[in-house]
Amino acid sequence: MPQRPKLNRRHFVAATTVAAASAAAVRPSLAQSANETMNVAIIGAGGRGGSHVSAFLGNDKTRITHVVDIDPKAASQRAGQIEKEQGKRPEIVTDMRRVFDDASVDAISTATPNHWHALCGVWAMQAGKDCYIEKPICHNIAEGRALVEAAKKYKRICQVGTQSRSSAAVQEAVKFIAEGNIGEVKLARGLCYKRRKSIGPLGDYPIPEGIDFALWTGPATITDPKVTRQRFHYDWHWQRHYGNGDLGNQGPHQTDIARWGLGVDRHPEQIISYGGRLGYRAERKDPTYIDAGDTANTEVSIYDYGDKCLVFETRGLSVDNSADEELNKLFGSTKGNKIGVVFYGTDGYVVQKTYSHCIAYDKDMNVIKEFKGGGDHFGNFVDACNRRDTDVLNADAMTGHLSAGVSHLGNISYYLGEKNKASADQISEAVAKIPSLDDNQATLARTMQHLKDNGVDTNGSPLSLGPLLKFDPEAERFTNNDEANKMLTREYREGFVCPTGDKV
Repeated sequence: MPQRPKLNRRHFVAATTVAAASAAAVRPSLAQSANETMNVAIIGAGGRGGSHVSAFLGNDKTRITHVVDIDPKAASQRAGQIEKEQGKRPEIVTDMRRVFDDASVDAISTATPNHWHALCGVWAMQAGKDCYIEKPICHNIAEGRALVEAAKKYKRICQVGTQSRSSAAVQEAVKFIAEGNIGEVKLARGLCYKRRKSIGPLGDYPIPEGIDFALWTGPATITDPKVTRQRFHYDWHWQRHYGNGDLGNQGPHQTDIARWGLGVDRHPEQIISYGGRLGYRAERKDPTYIDAGDTANTEVSIYDYGDKCLVFETRGLSVDNSADEELNKLFGSTKGNKIGVVFYGTDGYVVQKTYSHCIAYDKDMNVIKEFKGGGDHFGNFVDACNRRDTDVLNADAMTGHLSAGVSHLGNISYYLGEKNKASADQISEAVAKIPSLDDNQATLARTMQHLKDNGVDTNGSPLSLGPLLKFDPEAERFTNNDEANKMLTREYREGFVCPTGDKV
């Protein structure tokens, strides 16, 4: 396949403006042609991209026409899978801008690394494409707002990959809460107790063969050394230059459900986080070991919404033999991962255990009702595209922006306090200042016990304590910390700047 010429941003905007006009002329709105097949480009051919492929192959209203990936081997394998099942091989593309410039493409579905999500979505909507964007919808707060504004301006369908919004079990559980069946609910706890091993030592590793690293880097700045992790794919999640740690990886699923059940369609007003990337030296019995990741694997973030509170706990070390008695009862297990949400009502609890199973308990933890059933989140997106109706969407851009924002705001507090090593007493004093509605001291004690159970010396102040940040939900600005405001966006490379405001 001949190499495509590089496009600068000025040329790209001109090209996509023409492409959008051409698309309107060549392909009528899907709403005007109910029998027309929707042409979809899959952007990102990795593991999650495979789920996108399966979903669209299983929908008789869609056809996959393009696979986009900077890794030619991954793209070829995915194209072969599609050809086998669909009967026609999709075109393989390296630079996503070529797809935006193709008038035959109706929609894109993206599972790129996090740092590409927002720019990919904005460029797609500027070019007249509808888009399905994996969570988190953005790498930072400003990017989330850019996607919200782009969807409005270009009248595009934009669905976020928080698929629990389409889950029958979660929908019914949220309705059960809203109807007052467990009393008044003001607190929700999201859990990502999910074992994550070290990603290997920090180093200078070669770029995999055939990969255009500058194009993979896209909106992010080029680092030196370029690759500092052993495994090029996936482990970018644990490097903040590209990913958002598990608070921003797994977290958006649970923070989305927590916000939904609490009924808070806004950003929080106050945020504080504490945590660290801990335990790997103890596991390897090497006090000098430096893991290549720089996001927290142990993190507690507290979010004050005024009348409601959300707490999110990340644990990446072993969660076997957990001493969390109440959570063990609610999840029915002392061993293994716990990924879900607990809603605390005056008359009981509701627990989201999986994407298709929720349980309601009374105050004595007797089961009073179970909710089961999944959903078709991709199908919901296709339906909205065919109807040209954003109200059909279960997870629009604003929903994704607010849920991803929970993760970003929590990480900002942690990053700002990363060098501030604090004792348990100092953390206890700090978290007492936020009206969390949770027993902050009990949560801290459980976290410290978890670290001890994993061989972390908790006498040496291993945890970092972030500042208590005050946030204006409407202006989307911090009111008490200028350094935090700088972290609402990022430094971009020329030609890959995610536009904001009236530049969207």
